[in-house]
Amino acid sequence: MAGNEDYRLLVQGISSIDVSGNYVPCQLLLSGDEAFPVLASPGKHVLIAASKYGKGRVVVMSHEGFLNLPQFMDFLKNAVSWLKPSSEAVIGVNSNLGDLEQTLSASGHKTEKISGLKESLGVLCTSDYSDGQAQEIVSFVKKGGGLLIGAQAWHWAQCHKDDNVLCSFPGNKITSIAGIYFTGQYGETGNFNVSEKIPWCPFDKNVNFSADLKHLMQGVSNMDISGQCVPSELLLHGTLTFPVGLTNSNQCFFGAAYYGRGRVVVGTHEGYLWKPELKTFLLNAISWLDMGRQGKIGLVKKLNNLASVLQTEHLPYVISNLVPDLSVYCCTSYSDAEAEKIQQFVAEGGGLLIAGHAWYWSYSHPDVLSQYPGNKILNKLGISILGSTAAQGIYKVLDPQAEATIYHFPRAVCELLCDLKSGAELTPHLNNWLPKLRQDVSAFMKLPSSPLVSSLQEELVHLVHGCSMPSVSKQCPAKSCSKEAFMMCLAQEVSCLDKLHDVECDGGPCKPPVTVEIEATNPGGDAWRSTGLYLPPRKTATLVFPASAVGKGLQVQVGCHSDDLSGAQQFCRAPVVVSKKNIVNEKVSISTVWGGLLYIIVKAKSQLGNIQISVQGVELAPMFIKGKTNQTSWVQNIQKYPSPWAELITENIILTVPSDAIRSLEDPDALMSLWDTIMEAIADLASVPKKFPRPERFVTDVQISNGWMHAGYPIMCHLPSATSLVSVADIKKGLWGPIHELGHNQQRGVWEFPPHTTEATCNLWSVYVHETVLGIPRDKAHPALKPGDRENRIKQYLKNGAKLNEWSVWTALETYLQLQEAFGWEPFKRLFSEYQTMTKVSNNKNDKMNLWAEKFSLAVNKNLAPFFQTWGWPIDDTTSSKLSMLPQWDKDPMKSYVSSK
Repeated sequence: MAGNEDYRLLVQGISSIDVSGNYVPCQLLLSGDEAFPVLASPGKHVLIAASKYGKGRVVVMSHEGFLNLPQFMDFLKNAVSWLKPSSEAVIGVNSNLGDLEQTLSASGHKTEKISGLKESLGVLCTSDYSDGQAQEIVSFVKKGGGLLIGAQAWHWAQCHKDDNVLCSFPGNKITSIAGIYFTGQYGETGNFNVSEKIPWCPFDKNVNFSADLKHLMQGVSNMDISGQCVPSELLLHGTLTFPVGLTNSNQCFFGAAYYGRGRVVVGTHEGYLWKPELKTFLLNAISWLDMGRQGKIGLVKKLNNLASVLQTEHLPYVISNLVPDLSVYCCTSYSDAEAEKIQQFVAEGGGLLIAGHAWYWSYSHPDVLSQYPGNKILNKLGISILGSTAAQGIYKVLDPQAEATIYHFPRAVCELLCDLKSGAELTPHLNNWLPKLRQDVSAFMKLPSSPLVSSLQEELVHLVHGCSMPSVSKQCPAKSCSKEAFMMCLAQEVSCLDKLHDVECDGGPCKPPVTVEIEATNPGGDAWRSTGLYLPPRKTATLVFPASAVGKGLQVQVGCHSDDLSGAQQFCRAPVVVSKKNIVNEKVSISTVWGGLLYIIVKAKSQLGNIQISVQGVELAPMFIKGKTNQTSWVQNIQKYPSPWAELITENIILTVPSDAIRSLEDPDALMSLWDTIMEAIADLASVPKKFPRPERFVTDVQISNGWMHAGYPIMCHLPSATSLVSVADIKKGLWGPIHELGHNQQRGVWEFPPHTTEATCNLWSVYVHETVLGIPRDKAHPALKPGDRENRIKQYLKNGAKLNEWSVWTALETYLQLQEAFGWEPFKRLFSEYQTMTKVSNNKNDKMNLWAEKFSLAVNKNLAPFFQTWGWPIDDTTSSKLSMLPQWDKDPMKSYVSSK
């Protein structure tokens, strides 16, 4: 990062700087993406800072007296060398800085004593408290000049108690354009060591935005973001940002900030700029941005509705892009064509009102934080629009008097870091903030690099490295609003940033790489290819791919427990434990704090053939592949590999279980042969090819996102299920749950009627497999299918009026079972086969139910309309008329229930 090189040049040859003596500095405050601290005290007070603006550079000292003291001269020589736009540049030194002028002159710099800025200068060294030349100095820096300035604002603040130091202190009218502010707070004094890297400095707790909130909320009774507009969420990460609108769960939908000499207000949907319920707030925002100038307001063409509001209020406006002489500029976040102009406009005193959402954009663009157009404008200002949505509703106005207790990410994360390092108990409000803080830290760790962002990211990385990971389990879970939960989430983010420290080969000789072959042709959906390798926690795997596989959509994945548990109330494991990386280079490294099995993800429809990959830094994991793995080798060696996770693989299914579950498995071939038969039956009923486009996967986990098991890729289930998945004896006793989930994966929207059949038709596969493969009749396969229970359900359903909203799960399954018991499985197979090729099927539930009734009737050559009508299906007249030509179904089982009723 460029900031690190700039920092190195500024402190070259300097190990410490003495800030003791008669001069009391003020604290400096930094913002933006160019400013960085050069000297910070042990109390994290910034005493020297540097930045860039336009083509120029700025170095700021926190007391003008430091510019003439001997102990600062080595640093000041470095600073002037860094500030010079060219080796021949003239250094202008204010006449009251004689010692500095002599030192620079003796060092070979061309110097000139001055009383103010001159056009011929390359660097200006000043301690002037006047802002008479502020605009000229800003222009000088912007064009490429260097500025060395010293001042302190604590005395000025004591004499101007009613003024805003950040806006009104003369020095800030110059340095703020580069993101450096003098504050009214005393700075720490002493002889301070110079850090090897840019030091991290926490959020300044003394910054208060209560007056700003008071202005913005005057006359506002609530913040109404209900209605059709769906807002995005904001991440406020800059030191001079503050929330203006928060949901009950602390999602920010309106935010504001100071930037340079200007201000910004950000909304998360452009529709809010003319929403009648937000009119008072909107006018307040424009007033706050205008800063009393009563200047002209510029609007882009897309904001014509806002123009109508301004016209009604007799406010001066013009429809145009950003032009000179505007006081406030209003635009959307959907274009970055004017990004640099907008940033300079705000830095030099303009007001920006910008609104737009990013959630829709995120559907087709994964990197919202760095690539979304609005963020190319706003990241620099300390605000980012996220791809997540904020909850719509009507929310309380934020209380200006309680500003210090309102959730604000920079304040919250710094407070948390302090408590985590000290071991102190978290305050109640910080405890309440933790779930939101976890989400914001996740977003923050993905922000594009800048000195201030990177320094906090590094601080969070150091926290992970300095702490042992919480030991959570089923017996000892962590609450979502706990230090432990935060640390687990942070550790995952650090893993994804490749910032884990890996002791290479534990100080010993490195193990030779392992070569694996991956099938990279994939006719199905995105598929995980098992490598049979395990990456230990906090270690790094290095993979080398052939050039032909680079940039073809392949990914490396560590871990198989892909359920995101972030919404859970407590965690038996970290919420996210899977790490992925795109293959964009031949050599790829990946690490994770949790460790996990290593996979290569092959994108859908890939045609890359078999590829060989060299992998280093991993261990062998127990893996049995039916038809390839020698059973003797399995018993003698493979099943004893120390990896905690194992995989059993056959053509259509892969089982991922704890290695302890397979340590005594002596005949994996018999087990997987049984699974082959089960999967053939699954395919048979679904009328799909016997070889699946990609094998189904079962993964056992200590905690999953929903239910006891859930379908998907992979099918997730709890750890106790592992035993039954890998035991022939247990499977032959019945395996309803796993087959139920495999049935879910065979359901197709064209013949499904959600929500009624979602948990019903999947059970057709459970019944089919139990009866045809396991030899277990339906009434023994599940307690709910006992004849008496089935009969009672039918009677109760009819008694209640055969209401379709009560037709679900076992009641809905009964309809299909009656058809199967009358006509066998063949009509189902025939229909499923036909549905595989059907297109343009209506998504309307009634239409789909009529279509199924028609097709099943034709398949069995019976008029089933009365049967379905008895079940409460919405059979229309057209369908009834069509089916009336078919023979009646005399053995309709529902007739007896209707007649008895």
